[in-house]
Amino acid sequence: MQLNSLSLKNYRNYADLTLEFPNQLNIFLGENAQGKTNLLESIYVLALTRSHRTSSEQELIGWDADFAQLKGQLTRKTSRVTLELLLTKKGRKSKVNHIEQKRLSSYIGQLNVILFAPEDLSLVKGSPQMRRRFIDMELGQINPVYLYDLGQYQKVLKQRNLYLKQLAEKKQTDELYLDILTEQLVEFGSKVLVNRLKFIKRLEYWSNTLHQRITDHKEALAIHYAASFKLPAEDLESVQVAFSQELQKNRKRELFKGTTFLGPHRDDLLFFVNEKNVQTYGSQGQQRTTALSIKLAEIDLMKEETGEYPILLLDDVMSELDDNRQIHLLEAIEDKVQTFLTTTTLDHVKGKMTVHPDIFYVHKGQIERNETE
Repeated sequence: MQLNSLSLKNYRNYADLTLEFPNQLNIFLGENAQGKTNLLESIYVLALTRSHRTSSEQELIGWDADFAQLKGQLTRKTSRVTLELLLTKKGRKSKVNHIEQKRLSSYIGQLNVILFAPEDLSLVKGSPQMRRRFIDMELGQINPVYLYDLGQYQKVLKQRNLYLKQLAEKKQTDELYLDILTEQLVEFGSKVLVNRLKFIKRLEYWSNTLHQRITDHKEALAIHYAASFKLPAEDLESVQVAFSQELQKNRKRELFKGTTFLGPHRDDLLFFVNEKNVQTYGSQGQQRTTALSIKLAEIDLMKEETGEYPILLLDDVMSELDDNRQIHLLEAIEDKVQTFLTTTTLDHVKGKMTVHPDIFYVHKGQIERNETE
């Protein structure tokens, strides 16, 4: 998979920009606050229709503009695909090969991206919400059905919590409707859980392989999916039965508190290095190596699932890694993954890669392309 060109109109500090990317490695060089991250973000938004930095689409639209438009042309295996995304105050419209897509699951997955930003080094020590979002964004790209099930689950969860609150406040007395919502919650929530479990099993395999390589086989990495209730097995029927039973056990508590305590929205990931919980007992170096292993594992995992390598976005992460981790990162992407990298200096890259990069100089929203010496 390769992104051949990108066009932006009224996107953040880019009023009108068109860039072409004939090479595998593209480096955006410039001082901070010039627009480097905005450019990487635009590729992420083009792929996933939303930003990793803000939940407000209005922030993506340029100053004094009514809309933002993103357009990209990419090559997938032997076909060429055109993606278009229009952001307005009323919402967004997405097109694939000039045909509007009514369902999000029909659009996402056309362009697969992996973003690695400094905050991703906090994946291990960060909040459970960060880790759930990580699962949803990565799994959603390779499994459109998962996106649909997750969306339905979140919709039912919102309705159920609202009704539980009304019951708790005695504004409603009929629990029959709650039973209907509970049944729907179990249906979609169980599908979400089963897909997450399968995803984590493959992620663990690839992460451990990379982790052992980075640590010269001194450390082994294991990833555990920490569900909010005990899962007896990974098949859909068993999960549905267990989820339904646990919700029934917690019915009085939910009615008293007015909220749903169990389900995928409460789950987490646990990371173990040599059978020791690295989130609690690991050193900062172990935590960073774990995060790096997980992010790099996505490359091979996506290739395994989709048949193509994704596009890698590295937002100023080289300066956050020591020389050993920099080398392992660059070795993992060399010759196989189209990469877009932002940095304030070329010191982290020079002499460490055989791939000939294109350099894009970024200054106050203006970009000048120049091949390296």
